[in-house]
Amino acid sequence: MAQTLTAEHRKVLGGSMVGTTIEWFDFFIYAQAAGLIFAAQFFEPLGKDNPTLGQTISWASLGISFLFRPLGAVIAGHLGDKMGRKPVLVVTLLGMGTATMLIGLLPTYETIGVLAPVLLIFLRILQGLSAGGEWGGAAMLAVEHAPPGRRGFFGSFPQIGVPLGMALATVFMLVLSGLLGKEGFEQWGWRVPFLSSVVLIFVGFMIRRMVEESPAFKEMQQLKKKETAPLSELFKNHTGTVIKCAGTFIGNNALGYFVIAYFISYGIKVVGYTRNEAFTVVLLAALAWLIATPLFGALSDTIGRKRLFLLGYAAMIIFSIPAWMLVDSGNVVLFGIAVATMGFLEGPTYAPQSALYAEMFPVHVRLSGTSIGYALGAVFGGAFAPMIASLIYDSTGSSMGIALYGIGLCAISFLAVSTIPGDIQDRDLSV
Repeated sequence: MAQTLTAEHRKVLGGSMVGTTIEWFDFFIYAQAAGLIFAAQFFEPLGKDNPTLGQTISWASLGISFLFRPLGAVIAGHLGDKMGRKPVLVVTLLGMGTATMLIGLLPTYETIGVLAPVLLIFLRILQGLSAGGEWGGAAMLAVEHAPPGRRGFFGSFPQIGVPLGMALATVFMLVLSGLLGKEGFEQWGWRVPFLSSVVLIFVGFMIRRMVEESPAFKEMQQLKKKETAPLSELFKNHTGTVIKCAGTFIGNNALGYFVIAYFISYGIKVVGYTRNEAFTVVLLAALAWLIATPLFGALSDTIGRKRLFLLGYAAMIIFSIPAWMLVDSGNVVLFGIAVATMGFLEGPTYAPQSALYAEMFPVHVRLSGTSIGYALGAVFGGAFAPMIASLIYDSTGSSMGIALYGIGLCAISFLAVSTIPGDIQDRDLSV
C-alpha cells in the first residue's frame, strides 16, 4: 500500500518542482526569443546581410550556455555532495533568475553595437552555470525523500518543471504577441517574460527555504561516510556510469528542444503558420508533456525504469518521420497532433530520469554524478539541436534530414539505456 504523503513530502515535491519550473521558464523564453527576436535585434549585421546566418548564430547563442552546464554541474555537484542538496538549490535559483532578468534589460545592437551580443552571451553563460547545478539538486532532493516504491513518482516532480515552465513561457509569449501585435512584441513586449522572472525567483526562494535536507545525505553524514573529495572519487571509479547517464539523455533532450523551440521557428518561417497558431500548438505540446510526466513517473515504479526508457525511445524513433510529415502538411490541426504527440512521448524517457540516475550512483558522489551526466547529455543532445536542424534544412531543403538526425540521437540513447543493469531498481539510496 502506498505510504501517505506527509507535510514534508509535499514541501519537497513543491520545492523541487518550483525551482525547475523557474529554470525552464527562463530557458524557454530565451529559446523562443532566439527563434523569433535575437537574430534581428542582437545579431543585426549578420541577420541583415544573411538572414539564415543570423538565425543560425542566434540558435548558437541558445546552445552556448550548455557548454558551461558541465562546469556548473561540477561546482554545484561537488559542493552539494559535501555540504548538502539544499544550499546549492538556493544559490542556483538566484543565479538563474538574476541572469534572466538582466537579459530583459539589455539594450539591442542598434543602441550599443557589438557590446549587445557580448553581454547577451555572457548572461546566457551565467544561465548555463546556474542550470548545471539546479536540476541535479532538485532531482536528488525529491528522490532521496521518496517513500519505498515511489521514487519514480517523486522524481517526476522536478521533471514537471519542464512542461510547466514551457507552458508558462508559451502563454506569456502568446498573450503578449496577441495584445501587442507583431511590431509591439518585437519592439519591447518580448522583454516582459524575462523581467517577470524576478517574481518567480522570490516565490521559489521562499518555498525552498522551508524544505529540509535529504534523508540520504543526512544519514551519510551521521555514518561519517562523507568523502574529502567526492569529485575526484567520482571520476576515478564512476566515469563509465557518468557516460551512460549522458547517453541516456541525448535523444530526449534533442527532440525536447525541437518541441520547445525549433517547431515554432520552423512552423512560422518555413511552413507559414501564424505566430499565434505556432504558440498555441506548442502550448498543447506542453500540456501533453505535463500530463505524461507524473503518469510515466509512477508507471516506472511498476514496470521498471529501464523498460520504460527503452519503450519510450522506440516510440520516438518510430514517430519521428511521420511527425515531420504532419508538420510540413500546412494543416494546423495536423501540426498540433504532431507536436503534442512528440511532447507526450518525452514522458517515458524524462519522467523516470531522476530515479534512474539516483539508483546508478552511491550517495557520496550522487549529486556530482547525476548533475555532470545530465549536463553532458544536454551538450551532445539539445544544446545545438535547433542550430543543427536549421543547417540541415538549409543545406537539403527537406525536413527528412532533421527527422533522421533525431532518429540517430534516439538510437544512441536506446543503446546507452540497454547497458544499464536492470537490478538497480529500488536499490538502497543511503549507500
